[in-house]
Amino acid sequence: MTEKEQKWIHEGLITESLPNGMFRVRLDNEDLILGYISGKIRRSFIRILPGDRVKVEVSRYDSTKGRIIYRLRKKDSKDKKDSKDNKDSKDNKDSKDNKDSKD
Repeated sequence: MTEKEQKWIHEGLITESLPNGMFRVRLDNEDLILGYISGKIRRSFIRILPGDRVKVEVSRYDSTKGRIIYRLRKKDSKDKKDSKDNKDSKDNKDSKDNKDSKD
């Protein structure tokens, strides 16, 4: 048993926070699984909140549970459109503030 158990790695979105470091995760393939925080994330005090994109390691034998191994930053996620929209809204707000300061 020298070979490690094979696991699938998926990306998903945290939809709900549950007790004891457990989360409901909607994977990109629309599956809903139960995710728990890996020890490395727990030791590093990385905060995971609903709405965050994460990488989840799912076992071949039980595809209803997975280990959250990485929290994606906004620029790392596949949703480039969302980050662009946020930037545009920030630019609009800045230009509005500049107009107010001139008056």
